[in-house]
Amino acid sequence: MAYVLIQSFRQNCLKRTSLAKATVGTIRLSLLKLGARITISCRRILIAIATACPYQDILGIAYSIIQVLPDSG
Repeated sequence: MAYVLIQSFRQNCLKRTSLAKATVGTIRLSLLKLGARITISCRRILIAIATACPYQDILGIAYSIIQVLPDSG
């Protein structure tokens, strides 16, 4: 199930990025294994990554695409 989820993430969110044809292992190491500070409040969840993160722009693109994806229910 995790493989299918990452595959779908790559097809939908990473289309026009340098990780568009990356393997699932590369995506996992690059985007999912990041150190981050997570702050939870009543209205939002904030995820703060380091400013030196090399994939910060790709994460921003993926986040903006995720926001406009239709809700499947």
